[in-house]
Amino acid sequence: MDRLAAMETFVRVVETGSFSEAARQMHVGQPAISKTIAQLESHLGIQLLLRSTRGLAPTEAGESYYERAKRTIEEADEAEHAARGAGASLSGRLRVSAAPAFASLHIIPHLGEFLGRHPGLDMEVVLDDERIDLIEEGIDIALRMGDLPDSALTVRKIGQSPRIVVAAPAYIAGHGEPSHPAELGQHQSVVYAKGFGRDAWLFRQDGTEVPVIMRGRLRVSAAEGVRSAVLSGIGLAVASEWMFAPELADGRVKLLLTDWSLAPLDLWAAFPAGRGVSAKARAFVAFVEEKLSAA
Repeated sequence: MDRLAAMETFVRVVETGSFSEAARQMHVGQPAISKTIAQLESHLGIQLLLRSTRGLAPTEAGESYYERAKRTIEEADEAEHAARGAGASLSGRLRVSAAPAFASLHIIPHLGEFLGRHPGLDMEVVLDDERIDLIEEGIDIALRMGDLPDSALTVRKIGQSPRIVVAAPAYIAGHGEPSHPAELGQHQSVVYAKGFGRDAWLFRQDGTEVPVIMRGRLRVSAAEGVRSAVLSGIGLAVASEWMFAPELADGRVKLLLTDWSLAPLDLWAAFPAGRGVSAKARAFVAFVEEKLSAA
């Protein structure tokens, strides 16, 4: 039995949740996957997977083995990449987590270029506005925004976007345009109710600070919903420039209160604690920085 190959098979089975999907991704027959897992369990003398009508799940021993096996595979990949040189193409699998709206606008459209640079690399992008557990979900790198709570994660700041006030022309036509932050309380706001969204904001101008509580009848739990509501003319919103970049460029939304500023929004690359950052993850972070700086 090739122990490293068996580890790779086991890791793929755990991450896909089935022998058939692991077999499809690895381009082998399902019996070969089943045989490898049986050999691995026999070699270790423990049961790694619980099999039921609902699918597969790792046992407690299997979860522990999964974490160590994944780390071993990453270290082997790192050793190969280092031996081939920094310019070598990456291979294996990279699992990335990001907010749906940000990723759809600024990451996914460029992934064809990234994958083209690394034809041996497979990617899975998990889109979720929630801050999911990186270890539990098998995430190699998460792109997270805003203030990060105290955490055991390894993080690095990779970008920053101005926060702005925006509204669609249809809303402005019906409700007018605020000329001072204090007037925002008289307007309908679309409030992002998750993550870094909040009701209270501090506007600054030449040493003057004006606290504002945004008021509105609509609160939305996903950034894409905020975008849709603003573009529909339901209300104005405080958002990152990233969130409305295409619409700011083509005039579908208007930038308001341009002589006032808000605290910017930070973008962080977050990695699971307790393991080294892989060459794949480092390359992806560098690629994201490259694309954001060029925008």
